[in-house]
Amino acid sequence: MTIESQGKINIRGVNHYYEWIRQPSANNQPKPVMVFIHGWGGSCRYWRTTASSIVSDYDCLLYDMRGFGQSTEEKQGNIGYELEDYAEDLLILLDTFHLDKIYFNAHSMGASIGTVFLNIAPERVHKAILTCNGIFTYNALAFSAFHQVGGYVVKFRYNWFLKVPFADKMFMARFLYQPIPKDMSIAFLEDFLLADYNAALNTIYSSVSKKAVDIMPQEFAKIKVPTLLISGEKDQIIPAIMGREAAALNTENIVYVEIPKTGHFPMLEDKKTYLNTINNFLQ
Repeated sequence: MTIESQGKINIRGVNHYYEWIRQPSANNQPKPVMVFIHGWGGSCRYWRTTASSIVSDYDCLLYDMRGFGQSTEEKQGNIGYELEDYAEDLLILLDTFHLDKIYFNAHSMGASIGTVFLNIAPERVHKAILTCNGIFTYNALAFSAFHQVGGYVVKFRYNWFLKVPFADKMFMARFLYQPIPKDMSIAFLEDFLLADYNAALNTIYSSVSKKAVDIMPQEFAKIKVPTLLISGEKDQIIPAIMGREAAALNTENIVYVEIPKTGHFPMLEDKKTYLNTINNFLQ
């Protein structure tokens, strides 16, 4: 993998970290751009292996969303943490890089943001891939408990967790069905510990909420852009049935694929099947 360039760009007062993974085309012609969007508590670095695998066909732009990874300088004033706010950040990112039309691959909470973006600016997207996403059923008691536990998880984060034996394995256990390399598990734990407190906490409330339950089915139903929705068969975070139900709302524009024996990170757990799936869709 070669990161051709990296840096930070200012989006609404926050310096957003980005990476370009690309290589010259065989005929020296411009290639289409694929933008990668990570999920809650993560960063763009878990997309590097996927981007490197398609770099012969796409110039790949990876970035850390506001408050996550290396985009943690919170100086944005009164900008919120709703899905629409992050979709607006993405639109500004594209304008800043002068990208008129893209492909994108978004994961988990990032895929919720991507779904909203598809309906805010459909003219900016050729095709979209949503990885591990779907629609929830509202349960006031369960959501309240989730928010309470999530608040404790975000509040009590300490860097010494990285020194605890097998901490990375325990942290990732619920997310995975198949193992991933240890350095990647450590990276996930590092990203979680690095995330800005306000961003990490408030995006829990915005992505798992009564509002999200109400609007996301409508957002999936409104999609006009060719979209691939991928679920991991054994995903415990966003179970596959939630992906199937979302795709069923828009069979004209959403293709649904379930990858066997994978959890919440099918792109890392079964790289070969995942790449075959997205390449079939993109071609």
